[in-house]
Amino acid sequence: MDFLGKKYKLASSEHFDEMMKALGVGLVTRKMGAQVSPVVELNKDGDTFSLKTTSTFKSSEVKFKLGEEFDEETPDGRKVKSVITLDGNKMTHVQKGDKVTDIVREFGPTEMKAIMKVDDIVCTRVYKLQ
Repeated sequence: MDFLGKKYKLASSEHFDEMMKALGVGLVTRKMGAQVSPVVELNKDGDTFSLKTTSTFKSSEVKFKLGEEFDEETPDGRKVKSVITLDGNKMTHVQKGDKVTDIVREFGPTEMKAIMKVDDIVCTRVYKLQ
């Protein structure tokens, strides 16, 4: 897990607005969310992980244990039940609320790629190692 403690900054994003729209996110929040380049950092303390997302618009942190369901409030304010699993360098995050959101984060040596799926919309966001 050589990707722990590293910071990844958003470099590119495809279909993010469409995904937020499908989740029912309002126009103002979508516009603000589309303009920021968040930094993502994954850390581990014992068997508890923390996934921190920091931006000028909004910052959030979720703490979780692999495979255990937890309550999460997404950066856009939705309340969901989430489960996160890890297979090698691929982290799968399933959020269940009004809609199911699947997020697969793949950590590489120089970037982290997040592929998010809602309904039939696929959003790809690439983060570069800082």
